[in-house]
Amino acid sequence: MKREELSDLAVFQVVAEDRNFTRAAARLGISQSAVSHTIRRLEASIGLKLLNRTSRHVTTTDAGEKLLAAVRPGFGQIDARIEELRQLGDTPRGLVRVTASRTAVRAILWPILSQIARDYPEVRIELSVESRLTDLAEDRFDAGVRLGEYVGPDMVSVRIGPPVRMAAVAAPVYFRGRPLPGHPCDLDDHDCLALRFNPHAPPYEWEFEKDGEAIVRKVAGPFIFNDSDLCLDAARAGHGIAFVLETEVTADIAAGTLRRVLDDWCPPFDGFHLFYSGRRQVSSALRLVIDRLRYRP
Repeated sequence: MKREELSDLAVFQVVAEDRNFTRAAARLGISQSAVSHTIRRLEASIGLKLLNRTSRHVTTTDAGEKLLAAVRPGFGQIDARIEELRQLGDTPRGLVRVTASRTAVRAILWPILSQIARDYPEVRIELSVESRLTDLAEDRFDAGVRLGEYVGPDMVSVRIGPPVRMAAVAAPVYFRGRPLPGHPCDLDDHDCLALRFNPHAPPYEWEFEKDGEAIVRKVAGPFIFNDSDLCLDAARAGHGIAFVLETEVTADIAAGTLRRVLDDWCPPFDGFHLFYSGRRQVSSALRLVIDRLRYRP
């Protein structure tokens, strides 16, 4: 195989996986026109159409899917061997892609990642802030940060924060003329602001526990959000009760803008964990991030 053909296959893999010429060009560090030219040259060389293109999407044809399945393992092995060679050096280097919720970034990640960037200029960190539960392999992230209960059993999990508690809160104006809920079952008579972390999953069910009694409630109300900040904005505006991490509302409770209820039904539980696939080679840069974030009580 000619060197040019090998390079074309590498470009094809990136386009096929990203499903977007613009993103692929940015990732490869070349122009979009160069990417398009490379794909046309590869298709002409093979004699088959490999990609279907529209104004918004790029998808693989049957031939393109078969080619992608053929080249991906080979390039994966090459990447793994190169990373092993890099780790022979003393200095961590390379890109680490991490997905995390806004709460985790503010409470734990940012101070540590900021310091890593100062200490190790050859380490680059891409931080994607989102509430949805991300598939690391599909979205090509090296690691994710979520509450421990959301980490899948096939992932390596490292605890990076102390125990946390949930808090049910609403604006004082919401409770005017309404009885305060004293038991989770009382939430049936209240407007509750729900959160949905995955567009294909039902809204998050509120979990309570007291004196060995565990209660899980499906709640309903005027809004369903995928972001806790918006949920809290709605709570402050008097639209209902929100159920979020205690750290997100400590200042509001102290200032009196939000009132807490069912406090005795919210015990502490395992906090944030960093998780990653055990089937992938762990780079020197990712090892550094794991070590710096690891929770040490």
